[in-house]
Amino acid sequence: MASKFRNKKILITGGLGFIGSNLAIKLVQLDAQVTILDALVPQFGGNLFNIKPIKNKIKVIIADLREQAKINKAVKEKDYIFNLAGTLSHIDSMTNPFVDLDINCRAQLFLLEACRKHNINTKIVFAGTRNQYGRALYLPVDEKHIQEPTDINGINTIAAEKYHLLYNRIYGIRTVSLRMTNTFGPRHQMKHSKQGVLNWFVRLLMDGKKVGLFGDGSQIRDVNYIDDVIDALLLLASSNKSNNQAYNLGGQPVTLKSFVETAIKILGEGKYKTVPFPNNRKAIEVGNYVADIKKINTDVGWKPKITIEEGVQRTINYYKDYKKYYWK
Repeated sequence: MASKFRNKKILITGGLGFIGSNLAIKLVQLDAQVTILDALVPQFGGNLFNIKPIKNKIKVIIADLREQAKINKAVKEKDYIFNLAGTLSHIDSMTNPFVDLDINCRAQLFLLEACRKHNINTKIVFAGTRNQYGRALYLPVDEKHIQEPTDINGINTIAAEKYHLLYNRIYGIRTVSLRMTNTFGPRHQMKHSKQGVLNWFVRLLMDGKKVGLFGDGSQIRDVNYIDDVIDALLLLASSNKSNNQAYNLGGQPVTLKSFVETAIKILGEGKYKTVPFPNNRKAIEVGNYVADIKKINTDVGWKPKITIEEGVQRTINYYKDYKKYYWK
């Protein structure tokens, strides 16, 4: 796989964020020519410190996907495009639905149209989400499970995924969607919980605060450490078998309570409590989720390698060293 990215021209949208920056670092290690595009929208997770180890080895474009002239230029001659730009907040999608629609649907069409007109030979990997499924009717959830999201963000992500796959079928632009689950690790924003609770739990514990678990904390999530997610993105990009396909990602099912207890054990301190669901969260809660990952394993040989314990240890170590760049 590594040789497939050597000297290849790569564009990562949302590349200053959690997943994008970790992906950029890995691609530089693989001798790829990396360009990052990010709008640096406040609260969305973009952070220039994320790319400090490679800042002199990549190109950074500060732009919005809806700036058509800039996107047209950015996609030209790119061998691979990792389309990670978007907003992830379930709560914000319900309070500001038109913002979510604009970023997660309209902006995606700007990128796809740019590729249709200026780089039809690229390969696009789109970042989908388990939230597309909504409440699971059965476990584990496979790719054929009905998609009935509990919030607007999930609906818009389904639309964006379908745009990508449609452009594959109609225009021949190779695309693939990866439906990610709860991901944690270094370089995740740590200012709020809207983009993922796992890292937020780590922050609260590192601050000596008591973690509040909604309900009884028994909700099951299928979690991945960031390095495993990066491996999946690269495998799907480099495989033609993945073209015009959607894949689940999953790892080790764990209750939120158990995840917090693991972090407390590794930190050597910390407490949690259970609290009632706020009304706005209870209405969109998906319940237990476990992914069926047979398809991605069969097609490209991916499987998770990093245990929750190892991942939490690496996460804590990173933020101990660089806390000031994420806590502000």
